[in-house]
Amino acid sequence: IDLLDLSPATDVGALVEEIQKAEPLITASRKEQVVHLILRLQEKLGQQEDHKFYLFKVLRAHILPLTNVAFNKSGSCFITGSYDRTCKVWDTASGEELHTLEGHRNVVYAIAFNNPYGDKIATGSFDKTCKLWSVETGKCYHTFRGHTAEIVCLSFNLQSTLIATGSMDTTAKLWDIQNGEEVVVLSGHSAEIIALSFNTMGDRIITGSFDHTVAVWDVGSGRKLHTLIGHRAEISSAQFNWDCSLIVTGSMDKTCMLWNAVTGTRVATLTGHDDEVLDVCFDYTGQRIATSSADGSARVYNAETKKCIAKLEGHGGEISKICFNPQGSRILTASSDKTVRLWDPHTGQCIQILEGHTDEIFSCAFNYKGNIIITGN
Repeated sequence: IDLLDLSPATDVGALVEEIQKAEPLITASRKEQVVHLILRLQEKLGQQEDHKFYLFKVLRAHILPLTNVAFNKSGSCFITGSYDRTCKVWDTASGEELHTLEGHRNVVYAIAFNNPYGDKIATGSFDKTCKLWSVETGKCYHTFRGHTAEIVCLSFNLQSTLIATGSMDTTAKLWDIQNGEEVVVLSGHSAEIIALSFNTMGDRIITGSFDHTVAVWDVGSGRKLHTLIGHRAEISSAQFNWDCSLIVTGSMDKTCMLWNAVTGTRVATLTGHDDEVLDVCFDYTGQRIATSSADGSARVYNAETKKCIAKLEGHGGEISKICFNPQGSRILTASSDKTVRLWDPHTGQCIQILEGHTDEIFSCAFNYKGNIIITGN
């Protein structure tokens, strides 16, 4: 049962009555249990409100430059990809290296955990292959071969049955995690694919390309359902919202567009940035959109009204990455000004500036609880 409108102020009694009306499985004897669960959810929503972050560890992870960093769900471990052709697995609390994943013959560019499970890692490389690894042992389960150019993006579906890879060869491929086979090829773009995203259900995937379009595909058949045409420059970022009803896209044309995921029609164009939009994301409920730009600012929009509700101004350089914490109470931005900033998405106020990096920061993420942040430069 999705409670996407739940807030710390929600009347739990009234909500449980609504749930009982709609859901026959929740009988009178179950009511107390449901109340308990909702109260726990409310507690989680209010948890990281006034959390102050402090510098916990600095890791010189690789001799050669980093390409990407990622957390598992809890944030108990994280991974780093590098130009040194490896991916390393780290223990967050101790800062110790757990594994070095070796085997790629070129830059390891795209990396991911199969969250929420977090027992597998996928690595995509400029050597045109993707590898699947065990987090526990560091062993390689499969090497996925078939792309004819560099792999630059990848993603697990939430069900953790498939990996999608996007390549400079203009195609995306879906791979079966169990048997290591190629399931389907998504071909139709006329330039490299630099963004991809499964929806929550795992039955759809979107690919964003330098050909200025985003394609919506049926995962089962590999059939292209829609081509989202409207952007006038390269796509930088694309994502589904949680209930799979909307798609948000960001482009080098300085705009962000909102699309109906079912019909493929454009719902809105979110303007206001003076330079390329480098990253876009929904909050976890899909009710707000955050955009970050080369103009050094970020913006927050209401997904329903399409209105800009906050402007995040203060960075001294382009913002390449933006994300919400799971509670939706904070936004994190990573910038070429060598800082990461934490913002209140309701007011647009900067809450904290995280300093210490000596070069541009290209990656930042929260763990699920929202009490640990990782940044990479």
